[in-house]
Amino acid sequence: MKEKDNLKIKEDYLKKIKLLKKYDKYYYSNNNPLVDDSTYDKIKNYVLSLEKKYSFLKSNDSPSLSVGFKPSKNFKKVDHKVPMLSLGNAFNKDDLINFEKKILNFLNLKKNQKIDYSTEPKIDGISASLFYKKGVFTQGLSRGDGIQGEDITENLKTIEDIPQVLKGKDFPDEIDIRGEVFINNIDFEKLKNKFANPRNAASGSLRQKDPNETKKIPLNFIAYTFGYSKKLNVSTQSEFLKKLKFWGFKTNKLNKVISGVENLIINHRKIEEQRKEIEFDVDGLVYKVNEFNLQKRLGFAASAPRWAIAHKFSANKAISEILKIEIQVGRTGALTPVAKIKPVNIGGVLVSNATLHNEDEINRKDIREGDTVTVERAGDVIPHVVSVDKKKRTNMAKKFIFPKLCPSCGSETIKEFNKITKKFDAVRRCRNDNFDCERISIEKIKHFVSKDAFNIDGLGKKIVESFWKLKLIRNPSDIFKLDYEKISKLDGWGKLSAANLKYSINSKKKISLDKFIYSLGIRHIGQENARLISKNLKHPDNFFNLSDKNHFTDLLNIDGIGDTQISSLKNFFSNKNSIVILKDLRKILEIIPEKQRSLSGILKDFTFMFTGKLEGISRAEAKSLIEKNSGKIISNVSKKLNFLVVGEKPTNRKVNEAKNLNIKVINQKELIKMINSKDET
Repeated sequence: MKEKDNLKIKEDYLKKIKLLKKYDKYYYSNNNPLVDDSTYDKIKNYVLSLEKKYSFLKSNDSPSLSVGFKPSKNFKKVDHKVPMLSLGNAFNKDDLINFEKKILNFLNLKKNQKIDYSTEPKIDGISASLFYKKGVFTQGLSRGDGIQGEDITENLKTIEDIPQVLKGKDFPDEIDIRGEVFINNIDFEKLKNKFANPRNAASGSLRQKDPNETKKIPLNFIAYTFGYSKKLNVSTQSEFLKKLKFWGFKTNKLNKVISGVENLIINHRKIEEQRKEIEFDVDGLVYKVNEFNLQKRLGFAASAPRWAIAHKFSANKAISEILKIEIQVGRTGALTPVAKIKPVNIGGVLVSNATLHNEDEINRKDIREGDTVTVERAGDVIPHVVSVDKKKRTNMAKKFIFPKLCPSCGSETIKEFNKITKKFDAVRRCRNDNFDCERISIEKIKHFVSKDAFNIDGLGKKIVESFWKLKLIRNPSDIFKLDYEKISKLDGWGKLSAANLKYSINSKKKISLDKFIYSLGIRHIGQENARLISKNLKHPDNFFNLSDKNHFTDLLNIDGIGDTQISSLKNFFSNKNSIVILKDLRKILEIIPEKQRSLSGILKDFTFMFTGKLEGISRAEAKSLIEKNSGKIISNVSKKLNFLVVGEKPTNRKVNEAKNLNIKVINQKELIKMINSKDET
């Protein structure tokens, strides 16, 4: 009897060890924990207690023999030769009209000029970049943050749709082919118990440490564009897609070349109707200006190309009831009303919150607690209340009174006067717009660790909230001083997850200057403005010394930085808490100076400013042309200006100021001559 009991005990013991090994594999290797730390620790402690109680139990895989624990390491980070940027979104006809209008204006074309667009369904998958050298696949990267991607070469090699060697002979010496990794809906049916949706399945599969595990997943790849290329001999996107097929890639069967907004809408409607018949998930269509020479001229604005846009499918709507209206305080002090609604399924997503935008919107629509409302969700846009069914309103529904005091710190709220519109802003804000308001502080920390800032894995919004309540963090610098021993003892944590968080945080102590500036969450200083400031200041020391008035004056010369941005920066640097936090972060972090570009263009070391209307070219394209030739655009007439470019009907004040400062005044022809001649200075 005793022997049978011992056998059962040993079977149970080995079974639990096998389970622990499985959990370890998914945690460390697959970056996909199957259980929470408390569950893991319970099983581990149970195994150790059995070993202590029964001397005959012994295994080489015993947790007692494991020396510490090693957090999972990320894939090697590699810079994209050409950034993998995201696309702007269009949701309706007006968005498309505006998109084309901007293209025509930038290229200085007539309003009735027809632009050809290459159109294709937007696959809801994972973007990947494949680098080929002399036709051989040598490296594959994930999109990452668009600037850097993860080296997932070995995993990508397991996908049958990706040719290891290109067919034919007319491919470039070097080319970076880009496309989408995805799973067909029919294949996902077999995996839906493991993953939430096909996109998550594709993402999880590509992040497997073991390529053999990736190989088990039926991944597909469709190519649609290129990043870097050396000697690519094609003139249009549609021609390039034909080349891709010839080289051995799959392309989207629904690709078309279409001109005119009306025709784009007709095709969009048609594809949306066919959506359920497509074998993979699509969430809209992508439109690209078909001619490469026009794409080159258009270039990029902020973090997206001017020549492409994603036209999302129609918004999903549902009827629900407002249970309560709450006021949320954002990182810039903005008070945003949020409707807590009866949970309702909209497009496969359970929605329980919907934004009400601002005080003016509530008053305009007369939205009240208890109202029956239509809620809309389009793509990644936050669900919002479209309309109120006032026929179903009860006499108990009282008009919502927007608070005049901040619900977080009790400070007075204000509506700022907009000097441009000559009206008060719709948004009401807390006066304590730095780290003096609890809610603002929390939201600033969330922004600090977000994807486009420090991108700290394992430190999401809920954890930031939790750590704040526990007084583990009060400002961004506290993130790098966390008590991991204390964290490991919290409910739902443990040594494994605490160690993993420590590794994740410590790996992010090195950051570029532009991302650091953006991470601070300064109002009006988004990603593009952060890049402009970083590019101008070059070194972190110059940013930390911005409280010097002369530095602020220098920033005013940056094209794209105006009084609004300068005012926000001054406000930030005048706040004592901000200065203390900055000093603390400076001691902890390694902030990388702006990379010095190798400027070799003909306009190197020259600064330019425009006044008056140009002929045959928009001012935006002219600025882009100067920057491509290593010149610099500034926005004010000062001693730092080398050339004032004068067009039709210039501002006389600017011309006179330039002449008084002995700044050279040139016309459009002289500028073009400078660019086209290496002998001109």
